[in-house]
Amino acid sequence: MTTPRFYCPEILAQSGMAELPEQAAHHAARVLRLQTGDKLSVFNGRGGEGEARITDIGKRNVTVEIVGWHAVERESPLQVLLAQAISAGEKMDFTLQKAVELGIGNIQPLASERSVVKLSGERAEKRVAHWQGVVVAACEQSGRNRVPEVAPIRPLLDWLGQQEGPGLHLMLSPVAEVGLRDLSKPTGNITLLVGPEGGLSPAEAEAAQRYGYTPVRLGARVLRTETAALAVLAAMQTLWGDF
Repeated sequence: MTTPRFYCPEILAQSGMAELPEQAAHHAARVLRLQTGDKLSVFNGRGGEGEARITDIGKRNVTVEIVGWHAVERESPLQVLLAQAISAGEKMDFTLQKAVELGIGNIQPLASERSVVKLSGERAEKRVAHWQGVVVAACEQSGRNRVPEVAPIRPLLDWLGQQEGPGLHLMLSPVAEVGLRDLSKPTGNITLLVGPEGGLSPAEAEAAQRYGYTPVRLGARVLRTETAALAVLAAMQTLWGDF
C-alpha cells in the first residue's frame, strides 16, 4: 500500500509533533480510516518531506510525530508557467491537476474573450482557492514537495501587457507553422499560453505575438483546450525535461 501523503504548510520543524490541517485530518481519519500508529508522509511545500506516524486521533484533529526528514526533490528541470484561459466545468480542474503531475511550475488563469465562464469578485476568489486545492491534492498524489501557485485571475490582454523579461514564450495555435521540434532547447523559464474552448481571438493572438509569443502547433490535429496544455507539457518533458 502506498504511504498516504499530506500537505501541511504550517510544519516548520523537521522533527517533533505536529497537527494535520483540518481537511487533511478529516481525509486521514474519516476517508482513509487511518489509525493510531499508522505511517504517513508530510510536506510543507518548501522542499523535502517527512516520515511521520499518527499518535492521536480526535474528533476533528489528527496529531502526528515526525520521525525523519528527507531532502528529496521531484521537480522538473523545466520552469514552466502555464497561462491558461479559463475553461468551463471540470475542464479547468482536469487541466490543472494533470499539469501539476507533468511538472508545471506555476499557473496563471486568464479571462479571455472567448472564455465561456466569466468570473469576478468573490466568485473569482473562491474559484482560485478551489483550483489551489486541486493543485495541492495533485502534489499529494504525484509526490511533489513544492506546491505551484495559482495566481489571481487576470484579463488576458492586461496580463500580456505586463509581461517582460527573458525566457521562451509560446502560444498554442492550430495554424502555426512551427512545432516544438523546430525550437532550440530553452535555457531559461518557459511561459505557455493556451486559449479556452474557442481558442484565442484574432486580437488576442495578434497581441501575444506583439509581446514576443511564438505560435506553435501540435501536429495536424486540433486539440481541445483541456488536451492541448497537457500534450505540450508532456512533449516538453520528452524533448527538454526529465521524461
